[in-house]
Order: sequence, then structure tokens, then C-alpha cells
Amino acid sequence: MKKKVREMGIVIGKLPVGAKNCITDVAGVRVGHVTLDHKLDEGGEHACTGVTAILPHGGNLFQHKVTAASYVLNGFGKTAGLVQVNELGVIESPIMLTNTFGVPAVTQGTLQVMLDANAEIGDKTGTINIVVGECNDSHLNSIRACPVSPEHAIEAIHCASEEVAAEGAVGAGKGMICFGYKGGIGSASRVVKVEDQNVSYTVGCMVLSNFGYSSEFSANRYVVSTTQDASTLSPTDGSIMIVLATDAPLSSRQLTRVIKRCGIGLGRTGSHFSHGSGDIVIGFTTAHTIQHTTDELVETRTQLSEGHPVMNQLFTAAAEVTEEAILNSLSQAETTTGRDGHVVNAYVFAK
Repeated sequence: MKKKVREMGIVIGKLPVGAKNCITDVAGVRVGHVTLDHKLDEGGEHACTGVTAILPHGGNLFQHKVTAASYVLNGFGKTAGLVQVNELGVIESPIMLTNTFGVPAVTQGTLQVMLDANAEIGDKTGTINIVVGECNDSHLNSIRACPVSPEHAIEAIHCASEEVAAEGAVGAGKGMICFGYKGGIGSASRVVKVEDQNVSYTVGCMVLSNFGYSSEFSANRYVVSTTQDASTLSPTDGSIMIVLATDAPLSSRQLTRVIKRCGIGLGRTGSHFSHGSGDIVIGFTTAHTIQHTTDELVETRTQLSEGHPVMNQLFTAAAEVTEEAILNSLSQAETTTGRDGHVVNAYVFAK
């Protein structure tokens, strides 16, 4: 198993790291992957793609929604569901990641899971908002063949667990390219401690990295190999999906403030949010759930005091986990062969 960058001595930031250094350090969060890696014909067509599911908790997400928000750093993306997330401030489905042309199939599969679990959706109650994010993996994946099916989304949801999530060229990250090298799924976590209250909060991040030229990579910030040839590859319509989870009690507006700082971590790696890049952040908190139906006139929820120093620590955590998750997406990825024999090399971090 390949090492994460922290295991190589590359330390990002100053905050302490969670036990798993993964988004699943936020209690209850689950991650599942389905990876496709097979030839589609006798020529050069190849399925080199997949689906990743991030579940805010293991219960019924439609009946017990989580407070959420999204933020667009650069809007060259084809997501599903974010308009309603920002309007209502909640997420009520698994957060799904895949390739650009896989969004319809993944939406359908996720919808089927939620319909099976909630007979009242679209009948005795309203419809459901499915959340799907994407990046373009067409250099390695035969994206026009649309190899991702609804069944792959269903499988990813059902196999999701609270264990340390696989990273690199897995799930939705199978065909992704980051800074001209093999990218994909990366994750990291931080613990924010409020010493005078004897309270701590966890911030976890998972990225789907698919952006940037090797010349943009801020190599001087990290201990890296000096012998590796520079890559000339750049992902088509390169993008990144960033999913941030926390157990800190935040409102949707406060979450928006926190997830904006993910852009700082992205920028530290060398990205400048290019014209053709869909750089999008989705955030949620597990601190409380919102019932789908209630007879109460007033809802009462706890949230952090805006002026408390802990908010600055959460901002710092968001930047740190994003930067480290991107580096882990590089360090965990393997050299991959895909469509038409295209090869994307893994990046070598070395002292």
C-alpha cells in the first residue's frame, strides 16, 4: 500500500490530525467506491472510471437531513442538486462523485436507493434532491461510451463504510489526472480543540482531483523528487470536487464561510481556478439532523458563536485538509493505462 504524504514526512499545517486522517474521522460518515477498469472492445475503448459515495450518516438521509452548503470557486462543472442545497441549507441524499457523463446514471441509481427506502417520496410527500458532482476523465476513460450505470451507484452506496477510505485511482478517481500526473481520490482530517471548554471538533475532507499542469504544481512547498520528468498532460476541462464534513455545530451560512477556505488549500498546491475548471465545494455538518416532517412551529438548533476563536481554527482546518487531501490523491495513485493505450504516471514524492 502506498504511503500518504504525512507518512513520508510531509506535514501540512499545524493542527492535529484525526486517527484515520480521513473524512471518516467525522463520526458516522461513510465512503464507498466502485471502480471500473476494463476494455470495452478489441480496439482502444476502455472503461477507466467509477463512482464514489459519501454518506453523512448511516441512517435514512431523507428522513434525517444534515445541514449543508456548497460554494463554487469556478463554475465550469455539471453538478446535480446544488441549487436546492443552497436554497434550503440541507442535504438529504448521499453525495455522489463520478465522471461528467456519468452524472445522469449515478443520479438515477441514487434516486432508486432513496425511493426504495422511502415509499412516500413523490407520493405522500415531496420529491428528493440528489447531489452528484463530477470531473472529466476522458483522457483515460471512454467517456462517450457511458460505462457507469445506475447499478454502480447503488453498489457504491451499499458498500460504504466508516473504515479508512481507499484513495488514489479508485472509484470516481480511477481516470482522473492532477497536475499532469495520476490523481483521483484523496482525503485528510483535522481536530480543532477548544481548550477552555474541553471540547473538540473534527473536520474531514475528500477530494476528486482532476486539474492543473505539472508546471503549476507548487513543488517547492513539499519534499519532492528532483529526477522525475515533467508531465505535459493536463486534464480536459480539469476540475476538482471537494467534500468537507465536520461535527462542529454550524448553520448553513457558517458552513459556507468555512468551505470557502477550502479554496485556500487548493490554491496552495498551485491551482488558480482556471477558466475550464469546475472547482466546487460541498460541505455538511453531522452535529444535528433535521426531520423531514414535524408539527413544530419553531425549530431550535445549536450553533457556534460567530465571534469565538474556534471559527478561525475551523477556517484553518478547511484549508489544511484540502491541501493535504489533494497531495494524498497524488501520493496514493498508481500509474494507470486507459483509453487508446494512454498512460498517466504516478507522481513520486521523495526526499
